[in-house]
Order: sequence, then C-alpha cells, then structure tokens
Amino acid sequence: MHNMSEPNSMIEPQDWTFPVPIAYGPGRIAEIGYHCQKLGISKPLIVTDKGSHHLPFIGDLQTYLSKASIDSALFTGISPNPLAEDINQGRSVFNDGQHDSVIAIGGGSAMDGGKCICLTANNDFDIWDFEFEQPVPKMGTDQPFPTLITIPTTAGTGAETESTAMVTHAEKGMKFCVWHPDLKPSLALLDPELTAGLPATLTAWTGTDAMVHAIEAFLVPGFHPLCDGAALEGLALVSKWLPIAVREPNNMTARGGMLVGSCLAGIAFIKGLGMVHAISHMVGAEFDTQHGLTNAIILPVVLRFNLPGMELQVTRMAKAMGLENHSIDGFITEIERMLDEINIPTSLRDIDVPLDCAQRIAEKAILDSAASTNPRLASVEEIRGLVETAIQQAR
Repeated sequence: MHNMSEPNSMIEPQDWTFPVPIAYGPGRIAEIGYHCQKLGISKPLIVTDKGSHHLPFIGDLQTYLSKASIDSALFTGISPNPLAEDINQGRSVFNDGQHDSVIAIGGGSAMDGGKCICLTANNDFDIWDFEFEQPVPKMGTDQPFPTLITIPTTAGTGAETESTAMVTHAEKGMKFCVWHPDLKPSLALLDPELTAGLPATLTAWTGTDAMVHAIEAFLVPGFHPLCDGAALEGLALVSKWLPIAVREPNNMTARGGMLVGSCLAGIAFIKGLGMVHAISHMVGAEFDTQHGLTNAIILPVVLRFNLPGMELQVTRMAKAMGLENHSIDGFITEIERMLDEINIPTSLRDIDVPLDCAQRIAEKAILDSAASTNPRLASVEEIRGLVETAIQQAR
C-alpha cells in the first residue's frame, strides 16, 4: 500500500524538501557539521530541555560540531511545559553569546523553546506578541530570524517542520500557541537512532501524541488534501509501528516508522487540531502533566463525542490503519485496544488530576485555538462533561 512500510527502505537515508528540507536516516546526526557549513552557520546555540541535559545525543552533537570547527554553546533551561521566563533567559544567552543560529534538539518542549528563542532573539518583541490569534508582528529588514535547525529525539510532537510553539502563561494557568509565518526551520534532521534510548513509557506517550495529531488533523473540517494525505499516511505508520517500538526499543525500522509518522502528523495539523488538544493544553498548563500522556488518556472520550456522523472520515482512517471493521465503534475499540497494549492509564485521576478542576479546565479549553477547529461545536457544559469523564473513567 505504501513504500515507507517496506522495512528495507525505512533505514535508508532519504532527503525530502517538503514542507522544509528534511534529512532522514539512522546515524545522520553525524552530518550536522556539513549542514551547518552549507547554511552558513558558524556559532549555533544548542537549545534543549532540562531533562535532556545529560543525555548522550547532546555530547554527540557537540562533538560533531567541534570536529567541523564550529563553535557552539548549550542552553538547557527549557521546562517540560515551556514558560515565558525560560524563553527570556534563552534570548539573553543567545544575544550575549552573539550566536547566529539555533539548533533545537530534544522533545517537543526543546524544539518549542528553540523556536521561541528564534522568534524573539533579534528584535524587541515580547514572546506574547507572537500569539497565534494576534496580528502577525511586522519584522524590519534589520531583524531577520536566526537560522533554525530542528532535531527531534522523540517520535511524537511533530514540532520539527513548523514555527508554531506552545508556551505556558504562568499567571493565567493557560497554554498559548506562538508563531511567525517567516520563521521556518532551514533543516529538520530526523535520525531514528536518537530515539532508541527513549524509555518504553515515553515512547508510548510521545507516540500516542503523534497518533492524536494525525486523527485530530484529519477530522478538522475543510478541504486541505495535502494535510489530509499527510494525516492518513502518518496514522498508517504510527498505528503499525508504535506497539513494536514500545516492545522492541532498538528496532530501527519501528523507530524510523514512528519518526516519519510523527513528522507527517505534525505537518497535517497545520490544518488545526481538536478538543483532545484543547483540554490537554489546559490540564498540562495547570498540573504540569506530560502532554502526550494527557492526550492519550483523553482521546477515546473525545472520539466518542466527535465521531457520530463522521462515518466517511472514520472509514478512511480505519482503511489507513488496515482494520477489518470500518465502523465508528470498531475504530474506537481498536484505538482503546492499542492504548491498553502500550499501558496508557485509563483515567486522568491516575495522573493526579482532581475532579474539582473540570469546570475551570472547560472554561479555559473553549478559548484554546484547537477548540475552534474541533469538528463538533461544544459548549462549556459539554466540555466539562468530557473532562469529568476523562478524569473518572476515560475508557
């Protein structure tokens, strides 16, 4: 059905130019010096999250850069749910070190942090000036964004091909999406070997995040065949390879399939996301929960709410996943079976989200940009019901 499922092609190096230049293949982090030279980068700031500071890929990256005589520095101050203060600190490090570029390496939070530092480094704008719903800031010709390279080390967020980033507003207890259409990664480097060290839990959580991106993006109303194609192929790859990647962490074909599937699902959600993300963003902002895990728990609750009347879309998703049963119930049952197989908890209560937050979360979730592209309009009251179900018994 699709060549990327042929295991032999999944571990061969591939170069793609859509939607940004993508270098895919095991071991390709070794080429980083060459790519920097090609892009005219001489002094990159490596940006990662607090949890990745001591992981081997950071040392490897620095080694490959120094072998190419490229002088780099490291900023590790990005929180798991990035905060404005992390970005401001990173901006100061970037400017004080007179850097010309950012290499964002790690999970979604690391890439979001790196993108935010690029957004704010060469200008006087505040990070909130780039909020998605605001008018786009007009950049002067003397304020170019630094060159950006993204290197995902989890197969989940799909954050590597766009400028969008999620930042937590501590005072409001909400997450906001920031971006600028003129900031694009100059290279996304996808090396499945970097994801092999991921524990089974994080493999499952980040992998389900990718699956949610594919499903939610595909269900967003509107005609966007490029995104729909990416969503269905992303869903095909993730549903096939996720359980294997969790079971066999060093299976490079599975890791490669997940990394490409995650990337495609990330491209797909240019179209928008839905209520899983709207709720999950606010739960994460308030209780600092892991984003993919929160999505994974909420997913079946929102599917039961959204899918009635969407038989045509469900049939296409079920076909992409190779399912015999194309009904709505059959599709949801298969999703729930997969969540069980990869040990996703069955309620938000299991990750310490209290029932009394439901009204508050619902009031914030309806304001999230992902709520506006959900295929079924929902009132605060209906969202509160979804949140309560997700807290008590999601599946």
